[in-house]
Amino acid sequence: MRTGLLADNTRAWAIADLALLGTARVNIPLPQHFGPRQLEHALDSTAADAVLTDDPQRLLALGLGFVLRERSPCTGLALLMRDSRRLAPVPLPPGTIKVTYTSGSTAEPRGICLTQDTLAAVARSIADVGRHLGLRRHLCLLPLATLLENVAGLYAGWLAGTCCDLGTRAAGAIARGALTPATLPAEIDRAAPESMILVPELLRLLVGAATNGWRPPAAMKFIAVGGARVAPDLVDQAAAAGLPVFEGYGLSECGSVLTLNLPGASRRGTVGRPLPHARLRVDAHGEIHVTGHIMAGHVGDASPPAEVATGDLGELDDEGYLRVSGRIKNLLITSLGRNLSPEWIESELCAEPTIGQAVVFGEARDRLVAILAPAHPGVPAMAVAAAVQRANQRLPAYARVTHHHLLREPLTAAAGLLTANGRPRREHILARYGRIIDQLYLENPHAHLTA
Repeated sequence: MRTGLLADNTRAWAIADLALLGTARVNIPLPQHFGPRQLEHALDSTAADAVLTDDPQRLLALGLGFVLRERSPCTGLALLMRDSRRLAPVPLPPGTIKVTYTSGSTAEPRGICLTQDTLAAVARSIADVGRHLGLRRHLCLLPLATLLENVAGLYAGWLAGTCCDLGTRAAGAIARGALTPATLPAEIDRAAPESMILVPELLRLLVGAATNGWRPPAAMKFIAVGGARVAPDLVDQAAAAGLPVFEGYGLSECGSVLTLNLPGASRRGTVGRPLPHARLRVDAHGEIHVTGHIMAGHVGDASPPAEVATGDLGELDDEGYLRVSGRIKNLLITSLGRNLSPEWIESELCAEPTIGQAVVFGEARDRLVAILAPAHPGVPAMAVAAAVQRANQRLPAYARVTHHHLLREPLTAAAGLLTANGRPRREHILARYGRIIDQLYLENPHAHLTA
């Protein structure tokens, strides 16, 4: 049986996850922020024949053949099932126990298959950190469907004997993109945790709250931050506010965390040293590679990889600290830790008749902006704005463009802004329009620059 799991951060999610793990049934955690097309893809691409959920109507509405069988008297979760004999067989790599889908870098994100051995190795490394620091209470702020919180928070906490507060109110708001600045510090005050895992945007919110007078609980000992690049200045501001922040680095393809700064073993501007289970190397081109405890493969591919090429550029210093300098490909990671392919969003924008060119930006930012050129001269700015709104309706909330700048003239290869075959030269466009892009982030959500 292959079982999807779609629920909020509650005991029900944790119980269901542990039960699936204990019975060696393939678990497919479904992120709450996935849209209908992505949910359909995750369930059909894995040939999932069951789903445990606290929102059965959301899945029944997809029309994928699921029917409601029963509700658990223990967890309250609904069990949905469909006839596996009518599903096309989908091979999974041997030993697959969990299939995790990344944040939705495209409309059809790729499923990463993980074994119990890899999950346990990562959890043991983090549990050793927790025991060494004497951590007794962890607050799960990230959705449990996020592998980082699932493994480094929940599993590591269980192994270390840590009490895990599931942070249901804040985690639900984060999952749905509805978090207000006041919710996060209020949840932390309520739980009084000793440890948390944050993505950079949540850290920014806490630094802002501290600037306005909020003080972290005295019990707080360790805050791991990762999922996207963190500006060193933000880490410094957090430390000045009394937040014990330590940056780390990892990938879903490697079961989550690979490196981590620790108290007494931390270096500014780095993501720390490799944890005991991790084996890293940097090739001649500067790309980070990982071997050892890595994914078993991808959904539909039964061949286990020898190593994971991360697509990240970095270097290991003489003392083993890893510095990540950038990404090789165009995949951008927002400050909320969500992976996005700009080409996916650009294609939706350019599907509108009034938009001729679109280049999306958002690396390490909390939202996306775009540089647009009209499909032909004379297109009114209001028509382009309406087109952006229509394109946004076809995209999940986290992949929508909130601000745009409308060019008077199209991007050209002659100006050095396009390749010979018409692809955007992103770094050149950023250099040319960087000031305008920065300005877009200062505007209110309904403002659009036109020039």
